[in-house]
Amino acid sequence: MSASPAAATVPDVASPAAHRAVGYAKFTIGYNVIEGIIAISAGAVASAVSLIGFGIDSGIEVAAAVVVLVRLLAEIKGGEPDEAKERRALKFIALTFFALAAYVTVEGIRDLVGGAKPDTSLVGIVLTGLSIVIMPWLARAKRKAGLEMNSRLVVADAAETKLCAWLSVSTFAGLLAFAAFGWTWLDPVAGFVIAAFAIMEGKEAWEGELVCDDGCDDEDDGKPASAAGGSCSDGCK
Repeated sequence: MSASPAAATVPDVASPAAHRAVGYAKFTIGYNVIEGIIAISAGAVASAVSLIGFGIDSGIEVAAAVVVLVRLLAEIKGGEPDEAKERRALKFIALTFFALAAYVTVEGIRDLVGGAKPDTSLVGIVLTGLSIVIMPWLARAKRKAGLEMNSRLVVADAAETKLCAWLSVSTFAGLLAFAAFGWTWLDPVAGFVIAAFAIMEGKEAWEGELVCDDGCDDEDDGKPASAAGGSCSDGCK
C-alpha cells in the first residue's frame, strides 16, 4: 500500500541527512560571517562598491541561514516551528535585500557619473575565488541532504546557496577584470549585478519560500489542496 501524497512530503528529521543539513546550515552561518567581514573591510579599503555589496549580502545570508537552522532544529526536536515569527523574520530579511539593491545601485550610478576609480583588491579576488569553489559544493551537499530527508526547506536553501555561488562568480569576474584591464566602469556594473541578485533573493524571502516546506503545493488524491478541502497551516500558496 503506497503512502499518501501528504505523508510523502513529511521531512524525515530522524535521518542522518537531517543532521548533515544542520551541519551545513551552521557552516553557512560561520563561513558567511567571516566572508562578510573580510569583504566589507577589503571593499572599504579599495573603495570597491561591488565588494562592499558582496559583503553586505553575506551578512544578510547569515540571517536567512539562521531562520533555516532554527526551523530545522525545531523539527528534529519534535517541536512546532513558529511560522508567524519566521515569516516576520523573512520579510525583514527581504527588506534588507531591497535596501542592499538600492545602495549598490545608487553608489554605482554615482561612481559612473563621477568617474570614481577603485583600487585593485587582491584580498577580494582571493575571497570571491574561494567562494566560487566552496559555494557550489555546499549547494550540492545541501540539495542532496534535502532530497534524502524529503525536506523542501533544505532544498530551497540549497537553491539560495547556488544563487550565492553565481553572485561570487560575478563579483570575482568584475574584480579580476578591473585588476587586468583597469576599466573603472566594471566595479559599478558588478554592483548592478549584485543589485539584481539581491532583488531576486529579496523576492524569495518576502514570499516566504524558505518556510513553505510542508507540501502545501502538492495535490491531495489528484486534487489541489484548496480543492481537496485542505489548507496550508502556515498560509503558503
